[in-house]
Amino acid sequence: MQRLRIILQSKKFIVISLIFACIYILIFTKWITYESKIAEDTTTLTGNILSYTIDGNKLSMQVKAEEKVQVTYYINSLEEKNYLKENILIGSKVVLEGSVSSPYQNTIPNTFNYAKYLYNNKIYRVFNASKIVLSDKTDLLSNIKTSFMHKIEEIGDSSAYLYALILGEVDYIDNDVYKEYQANGTTHLFAVSGMHISALALFLQAFFKKLKINEHIGEIIIVLFLFFYMFLVGFTPSVLRGGLLYIFLLLNRKSNLKLNTINALYLLFLFLIIINPFYIYNLGFIYSFLTSFGLILFSKKITGNYLVKLIKISAIAFLFSFPVTIYNFYEINLLTILNNVIIVPLVTVILFPLTLITFIIPFIEPILKIGIQVLEWTSNFLNLFEINLVVPKINFIFIIIYYFFVYMIYKNHLKYFAFMFFLVITYKLLPYLNSNSYVYFLDVGQGDSTLIIGENLKYAIMIDTGGKITYETEEWETRNKVYDGSSNIIIFLKSKGITKLDLLIATHGDMDHIGYANKIMEEIKVKNVWINKNQINELESQIISKVDTNDFNKFEIINLNNQIKEDENDSSLVLYFKINHLSFLIMGDAGIEVEKEIIKEYNLKNIQVLKVGHHGSKTSTSLEFIEEIKPTYSIISVGKNNRYGHPNKEVLENLANSKIYRTDEDGTIMFQIKKGKFKIKTYSP
Repeated sequence: MQRLRIILQSKKFIVISLIFACIYILIFTKWITYESKIAEDTTTLTGNILSYTIDGNKLSMQVKAEEKVQVTYYINSLEEKNYLKENILIGSKVVLEGSVSSPYQNTIPNTFNYAKYLYNNKIYRVFNASKIVLSDKTDLLSNIKTSFMHKIEEIGDSSAYLYALILGEVDYIDNDVYKEYQANGTTHLFAVSGMHISALALFLQAFFKKLKINEHIGEIIIVLFLFFYMFLVGFTPSVLRGGLLYIFLLLNRKSNLKLNTINALYLLFLFLIIINPFYIYNLGFIYSFLTSFGLILFSKKITGNYLVKLIKISAIAFLFSFPVTIYNFYEINLLTILNNVIIVPLVTVILFPLTLITFIIPFIEPILKIGIQVLEWTSNFLNLFEINLVVPKINFIFIIIYYFFVYMIYKNHLKYFAFMFFLVITYKLLPYLNSNSYVYFLDVGQGDSTLIIGENLKYAIMIDTGGKITYETEEWETRNKVYDGSSNIIIFLKSKGITKLDLLIATHGDMDHIGYANKIMEEIKVKNVWINKNQINELESQIISKVDTNDFNKFEIINLNNQIKEDENDSSLVLYFKINHLSFLIMGDAGIEVEKEIIKEYNLKNIQVLKVGHHGSKTSTSLEFIEEIKPTYSIISVGKNNRYGHPNKEVLENLANSKIYRTDEDGTIMFQIKKGKFKIKTYSP
């Protein structure tokens, strides 16, 4: 045993095993590609339900058929919703009718890639169900899990927090409330992890000791309970880390192997990576191991009274998770350390125990509700003082240098805090050293949005923001989690180091052109706004009320349409600008009559990049206009399978002599320009 301990703790073993782990991960996640066994023309699917959520009129499930499949079903009535809530069972057989599709890729760079996320979870197909037939046959453990879920649903208004704190399911927490937790950096408290596992294990140890239960029997019961609890929450990577680390340390102690805790954590890491190498791409897994490693490494420095220890723990967790956060989200709240010091005790000491007690004794739910209200009020209050640092997309070099500095700090070379600060500032300032100019035609679905970034980030201009038309629904249909394209635009802007727009131009007031403006302006400062001269609608009024000035002069953009028309589309601003020698013409939704006026008034020969009017509708882009301006490249911003039939066939024929790019087929289209030369890159779906 002593020899095994020496081997497992030796530097040679750690280096060799780490090299092996890296090669193993590369082979099984990068070099080997996995494809679906389910044919594209599949219309019927039979499998067992692994998990499900019902949000408004949307049922989302993971089903195990020939392979794991993500299933989406839209509920038709309140009666059907109630039936599904009462009868759907984890582990039960389900027969589905519908169609198969491939998961969507991110078409705006540096944003969440749903297809990659599913792929890393071994899901290669999405099934869009039109009919569901449920079975009531399931196994005992799955029945127990379903019973847990049903009992939580019956508790009342606080059930969302029971789902989060007991089962690790955060989708039921109100979306706006959850965004507040994201803003103050405390969402980790609502993902079941090592903290919850430790709390449960310590509680059971104290409870068994009070009952004078034999220590060995108590440990066996705790291990069995942890396996059952890990099953309940779906064996998520962070829960596996917490539960298995407890078991590893217990075995380490019982076997007299006497490995130190860091080595036990490292062996657990190797064990989980061998089981599933795709865990390395799971954020919960990464955060869990990094923060655990940091806390164990710095454990001798975590001294003092309860408050001092809590501050040190929060600071260490922040230090180790910082690169992961900015790599994925490009932003971090610098007050996260303080926020955690305040909120962690509220959750761990009060709210988490209260949720467990409420699950057992539901009639104390009003007390839990008070605790939740205090937590939400505290979260809102803390966000009044947030200090956000935006860092554009970092690379692997940054991460290596950063953790080298952390290691030097561990060795008591505190001057490396200064080096770490300069490293972050250097990366934050990189966009100001970039001599390229960029024009992005963003894929915002059936809408328009163009971003212009000047060389060295001298200016950032957005022409339209995109937007989605929403329709009134009945209360039971209202969803908590709704896709909002504005969040992708905000994330993309931050990934490019943009925290302010020097100019926001609304070509006209339609929802599909400026519907996302208000949400963007909540997070990205806008210095100047231009709108057309037509009557101001409510959307435009909201935008201009948030901006004081309109004197932008950093870059020349000429509006070619000052007409005031009854039709809002024909009042669209039509914008002309040049970057170096590359000319751009942005048509908004202007129609054929406006095109005729522009031809008469301006000499627009050989436009190199045309942003096609009105998404390729037949109401614009006449042959006469195209023959006059002779575009080299034509950009059509259009939603996939849109109900308007855009782009029109005749319009495509009119543009045949130009190179056509479409956001529904090519995703976001980028022009990178420098000294008269340019290159084009697309981000296909």
